[in-house]
Amino acid sequence: MSRILGISAFYHDSAAALVIDGDIVAAAQEERFTRKKQDHRFPRCAAKYCLKEGKLSIDDIDYVVFYDRPILKFERLLETYIRFAPAGVTSFLQAMPLWIKNKLWIPQTIQKELGYKQEVLFCDHHESHAASAFFPSPFEKAGILTLDGVGEWTTTSISKGQGNHIEFLSEIKFPHSLGLLYSAFTYYVGLKVNSGEYKLMGLAPYGEPKYVNLIKEHLIDIKADGSFRINMDYFNYCVGFTMTNKKFDRLFNAPPRMPESLITQKHMDIAKSIQVVTEEIMIKLARTTKELTRCENLCLAGGVALNCVGNGKIINEKIFKNVWIQPASGDAGGALGAALAIHYHHDKKERNLPSDGRDFQKGSYLGPEFKNNEIRQFLVKNNLPHHHIEDEDQLCENVASLLNEEKVIGWFQGRMEFGPRALGSRSILGDARSRSMQKNLNLKIKFRESFRPFAPSVAAEKASEYFKFPEGQESPYMLVTTPVRDDIRIPMSEEEKNLFGIEKLNIPRSTLPAITHIDYSARLQTVNKKDNPRYHKLLQKFHEKTNYAIFVNTSFNVRGEPIICTPEDAYKCFMRTNIDFLVLENYILAKKDQPQFHDNIDWKEEFTLD
Repeated sequence: MSRILGISAFYHDSAAALVIDGDIVAAAQEERFTRKKQDHRFPRCAAKYCLKEGKLSIDDIDYVVFYDRPILKFERLLETYIRFAPAGVTSFLQAMPLWIKNKLWIPQTIQKELGYKQEVLFCDHHESHAASAFFPSPFEKAGILTLDGVGEWTTTSISKGQGNHIEFLSEIKFPHSLGLLYSAFTYYVGLKVNSGEYKLMGLAPYGEPKYVNLIKEHLIDIKADGSFRINMDYFNYCVGFTMTNKKFDRLFNAPPRMPESLITQKHMDIAKSIQVVTEEIMIKLARTTKELTRCENLCLAGGVALNCVGNGKIINEKIFKNVWIQPASGDAGGALGAALAIHYHHDKKERNLPSDGRDFQKGSYLGPEFKNNEIRQFLVKNNLPHHHIEDEDQLCENVASLLNEEKVIGWFQGRMEFGPRALGSRSILGDARSRSMQKNLNLKIKFRESFRPFAPSVAAEKASEYFKFPEGQESPYMLVTTPVRDDIRIPMSEEEKNLFGIEKLNIPRSTLPAITHIDYSARLQTVNKKDNPRYHKLLQKFHEKTNYAIFVNTSFNVRGEPIICTPEDAYKCFMRTNIDFLVLENYILAKKDQPQFHDNIDWKEEFTLD
């Protein structure tokens, strides 16, 4: 038996993953336990959870593997500072203490934190990404494209996966990075790097691609095969504390937008322009991947693979017959990829595909689960009014009725999702037909920017009734944007067509206005009965009442906080927001019945990993 614990840490989005004989047993980000968004610290809690889920102690683990090679990263850091010296001396002096204290001693840190007595193994960063993309996929053979900010040196890689082996064919190296280019524009538009990129993507449809030629003329040289070189004269990320510099400001005739200040039409146009450039590169690289590998299937990972608009464009181009995207595409997924790489590359274990054609990711429901008896104990000890419904059909019937009344539901079921998307285990649900749902969710529950779109969950077998989605394809991980069908669109009037940017926000675009973005697109999650039976049943019950097997699904959290993990987290978020009802497994709580809530409440039952 092979028992492997994968670790990612110390940069952003720390995580742990447990693989036993090739089976993905558990995986979780550290932030979910510590409640510190994008926690970069050693994933002590996540590793503890994985061991508990596998019913193992650390002494039972055969290998612990780290998702990249810190020494090579340190080499890149030193070479970069030397190359640009003396420009980056301040940044260099600030970075060195963290490296000397933590990052150069990762084997010792892992051994100390886990009580692990054996040698710690390492994977190349993009090997971890590629392994996380291919090995959980349902494909015997596939082209693999990984794109992110930077690993050790590599920022982009093309490889071929077959059976239990991945062969690397091409790469692009730092400082030429599509991920860092997109992050630079995220910074310039006043959003937070490493978390605001998806906001930039959501802002893009409000703009026009006015700056595409400017970007291509001055900032990036794109070749026919998708390879590229970035003009570093305009960027500061190699040596400074900012992503762009004064020359970049002059190119766009303005300094970077201050966070929380007014977003102008120009910012929207800049967002649209870099999104268009990103899509062009992604499509060209996908075509090159097809040429180099001669495969009908494509696997994607790396932070750029979270760009669901670009993913949708690749699928619509029909370059590949099938596309599979790792749901935890960022650094968190590196923990899983590293563990799988050791199983197949180091131990050379055979890889056997499932007979039903499904992937190995298990719907990405790989986190902690809390049973009804635990939830009941929590509710009773804290005197929280609740209603218990034993029968699952009746539970889903009741919740579907509440959704039909435009109530907002906090939905807490089964194992927590691994990755940045809520997929029906830790979700906030609403009626996609409601004209006021998007505004209410953004302002009264999520407390976030009004322009942000919401995603739909739809029964997989009904997806073609609402979306232009290729026959036979699924989008279980909410990583593909697709257009809504023409017959449910609401055409714009001539007056509406003349509006600019954010003025278009409250114009209904379809009969499903809460999930239809202003460009008639939606970030789609298809729900398969095999992956999440109860969530699928809720969609069925909603369909019986409304003739719509679709509703809004957004992550169960508020702006600036991680997605919830425990019932206690769920209750706190429920009481701090305007969520109407909370569903904890088979228990329903109504907001109007709850006692007055205080943040400093002394809980009589806390959920721990012990």
